[in-house]
Amino acid sequence: MPLDDQHIWALLRDLDDPDHMEFPQNYDHAATRARFDQLAARLNQRFQCTCSVDRGVQDASHHGTIVIPTTATASGDHIAIRVSNFGALVTVTLGNPGSYDEEEENLLFETADRRRIKDEVEALGYIAVSEHLLWTRYNGTSNLAAYYPPEHPPTWWTRFFDYL
Repeated sequence: MPLDDQHIWALLRDLDDPDHMEFPQNYDHAATRARFDQLAARLNQRFQCTCSVDRGVQDASHHGTIVIPTTATASGDHIAIRVSNFGALVTVTLGNPGSYDEEEENLLFETADRRRIKDEVEALGYIAVSEHLLWTRYNGTSNLAAYYPPEHPPTWWTRFFDYL
Protein backbone atom coordinates (compact mmCIF):
# COMPACT_ATOMS: atom_id res chain seq x y z
CA MET A 1 0.00 0.00 0.00
CA PRO A 2 1.46 3.39 -0.99
CA LEU A 3 2.34 5.77 1.79
CA ASP A 4 0.69 9.18 1.99
CA ASP A 5 2.79 12.35 2.10
CA GLN A 6 2.72 12.54 5.91
CA HIS A 7 4.10 9.01 6.24
CA ILE A 8 6.70 9.65 3.52
CA TRP A 9 7.96 12.74 5.39
CA ALA A 10 8.17 10.73 8.61
CA LEU A 11 10.12 8.00 6.80
CA LEU A 12 12.53 10.48 5.18
CA ARG A 13 13.23 12.12 8.53
CA ASP A 14 13.71 8.72 10.16
CA LEU A 15 16.24 7.69 7.48
CA ASP A 16 18.13 11.01 7.70
CA ASP A 17 21.20 9.92 9.64
CA PRO A 18 23.58 12.86 10.10
CA ASP A 19 26.60 10.54 10.35
CA HIS A 20 25.95 8.54 7.16
CA MET A 21 25.41 10.60 4.02
CA GLU A 22 26.02 8.12 1.16
CA PHE A 23 24.45 5.03 2.68
CA PRO A 24 23.05 3.95 6.05
CA GLN A 25 25.14 2.41 8.79
CA ASN A 26 24.14 -1.21 8.10
CA TYR A 27 24.13 -0.89 4.31
CA ASP A 28 24.41 -4.17 2.42
CA HIS A 29 25.73 -3.34 -1.05
CA ALA A 30 25.39 -6.90 -2.37
CA ALA A 31 21.73 -7.17 -1.31
CA THR A 32 20.95 -3.69 -2.65
CA ARG A 33 22.60 -4.54 -5.98
CA ALA A 34 20.78 -7.87 -6.25
CA ARG A 35 17.39 -6.23 -5.73
CA PHE A 36 18.30 -3.39 -8.12
CA ASP A 37 19.32 -5.89 -10.81
CA GLN A 38 16.12 -7.82 -10.23
CA LEU A 39 14.10 -4.63 -10.73
CA ALA A 40 15.94 -3.91 -13.99
CA ALA A 41 15.25 -7.45 -15.26
CA ARG A 42 11.58 -7.24 -14.30
CA LEU A 43 11.17 -3.87 -16.03
CA ASN A 44 12.88 -5.23 -19.16
CA GLN A 45 10.38 -8.05 -19.22
CA ARG A 46 7.35 -5.95 -18.29
CA PHE A 47 8.06 -3.29 -20.94
CA GLN A 48 9.47 -5.79 -23.47
CA CYS A 49 12.64 -3.77 -23.97
CA THR A 50 16.19 -3.39 -22.79
CA CYS A 51 16.36 -0.63 -20.22
CA SER A 52 19.57 1.34 -19.84
CA VAL A 53 20.99 0.80 -16.37
CA ASP A 54 23.50 3.00 -14.53
CA ARG A 55 25.27 0.87 -11.95
CA GLY A 56 28.47 2.91 -11.78
CA VAL A 57 27.37 5.39 -9.14
CA GLN A 58 29.91 6.70 -6.62
CA ASP A 59 29.91 9.52 -4.07
CA ALA A 60 26.12 9.56 -4.04
CA SER A 61 23.10 8.86 -1.87
CA HIS A 62 21.55 6.72 -4.60
CA HIS A 63 22.48 3.26 -5.88
CA GLY A 64 21.61 3.54 -9.55
CA THR A 65 19.14 4.48 -12.24
CA ILE A 66 17.09 2.39 -14.66
CA VAL A 67 15.74 4.12 -17.77
CA ILE A 68 12.86 2.68 -19.75
CA PRO A 69 13.27 3.92 -23.35
CA THR A 70 10.64 6.14 -24.95
CA THR A 71 9.93 3.49 -27.58
CA ALA A 72 8.69 1.12 -24.86
CA THR A 73 6.39 3.57 -23.05
CA ALA A 74 2.89 4.83 -23.74
CA SER A 75 3.79 8.20 -22.22
CA GLY A 76 5.79 9.65 -25.10
CA ASP A 77 8.99 10.07 -23.07
CA HIS A 78 11.47 7.83 -21.31
CA ILE A 79 10.87 6.94 -17.68
CA ALA A 80 13.65 6.98 -15.07
CA ILE A 81 13.57 4.90 -11.90
CA ARG A 82 16.22 5.92 -9.38
CA VAL A 83 16.95 3.70 -6.39
CA SER A 84 18.26 5.25 -3.17
CA ASN A 85 20.82 3.67 -0.88
CA PHE A 86 18.41 4.37 1.98
CA GLY A 87 15.35 2.45 3.14
CA ALA A 88 14.40 0.80 -0.17
CA LEU A 89 13.32 4.18 -1.51
CA VAL A 90 12.73 4.71 -5.23
CA THR A 91 11.53 7.63 -7.26
CA VAL A 92 10.00 7.42 -10.72
CA THR A 93 10.19 10.34 -13.13
CA LEU A 94 8.77 10.92 -16.56
CA GLY A 95 11.77 12.05 -18.55
CA ASN A 96 14.79 13.19 -16.61
CA PRO A 97 14.30 14.27 -13.00
CA GLY A 98 12.85 17.78 -12.96
CA SER A 99 11.68 17.65 -16.60
CA TYR A 100 8.02 18.08 -15.75
CA ASP A 101 6.17 19.86 -12.99
CA GLU A 102 3.62 17.85 -11.05
CA GLU A 103 0.66 18.98 -13.16
CA GLU A 104 2.40 18.19 -16.45
CA GLU A 105 3.48 14.80 -15.18
CA ASN A 106 -0.08 13.98 -14.07
CA LEU A 107 -1.30 14.78 -17.59
CA LEU A 108 1.46 13.08 -19.58
CA PHE A 109 2.47 10.03 -17.52
CA GLU A 110 0.11 7.35 -18.80
CA THR A 111 -1.73 5.20 -16.26
CA ALA A 112 -0.64 2.00 -18.03
CA ASP A 113 3.04 2.90 -17.58
CA ARG A 114 2.50 3.94 -13.96
CA ARG A 115 0.71 0.70 -13.16
CA ARG A 116 3.39 -1.54 -14.68
CA ILE A 117 6.14 0.24 -12.78
CA LYS A 118 4.16 0.31 -9.54
CA ASP A 119 3.56 -3.44 -9.75
CA GLU A 120 7.27 -4.22 -10.17
CA VAL A 121 8.47 -1.73 -7.56
CA GLU A 122 6.00 -2.97 -4.94
CA ALA A 123 6.67 -6.64 -5.74
CA LEU A 124 10.28 -6.09 -4.68
CA GLY A 125 9.40 -4.17 -1.51
CA TYR A 126 10.48 -0.73 -2.66
CA ILE A 127 8.76 2.40 -1.37
CA ALA A 128 8.03 4.96 -4.08
CA VAL A 129 8.51 8.62 -3.18
CA SER A 130 7.13 11.41 -5.35
CA GLU A 131 9.85 13.36 -7.09
CA HIS A 132 7.91 16.55 -6.41
CA LEU A 133 8.05 16.11 -2.63
CA LEU A 134 11.79 15.63 -2.85
CA TRP A 135 12.42 19.05 -4.44
CA THR A 136 11.60 20.60 -1.07
CA ARG A 137 14.51 22.39 0.58
CA TYR A 138 16.46 20.03 2.82
CA ASN A 139 16.05 20.83 6.52
CA GLY A 140 17.16 17.58 8.08
CA THR A 141 19.65 16.64 10.76
CA SER A 142 22.90 16.46 8.76
CA ASN A 143 25.22 19.31 7.86
CA LEU A 144 24.52 18.79 4.14
CA ALA A 145 23.45 22.43 3.71
CA ALA A 146 26.93 23.59 4.79
CA TYR A 147 28.34 22.23 1.50
CA TYR A 148 26.01 24.28 -0.71
CA PRO A 149 25.82 28.03 -1.29
CA PRO A 150 22.79 29.67 0.35
CA GLU A 151 21.36 30.63 -3.06
CA HIS A 152 21.39 26.93 -4.11
CA PRO A 153 20.49 24.95 -0.99
CA PRO A 154 20.21 21.16 -1.13
CA THR A 155 16.86 19.43 -1.37
CA TRP A 156 15.54 16.14 -0.08
CA TRP A 157 16.28 14.86 -3.60
CA THR A 158 19.95 15.66 -2.95
CA ARG A 159 19.82 13.90 0.40
CA PHE A 160 18.51 10.57 -0.88
CA PHE A 161 18.69 10.49 -4.70
CA ASP A 162 21.67 12.48 -5.98
CA TYR A 163 25.42 12.82 -6.09
CA LEU A 164 26.95 14.39 -3.00
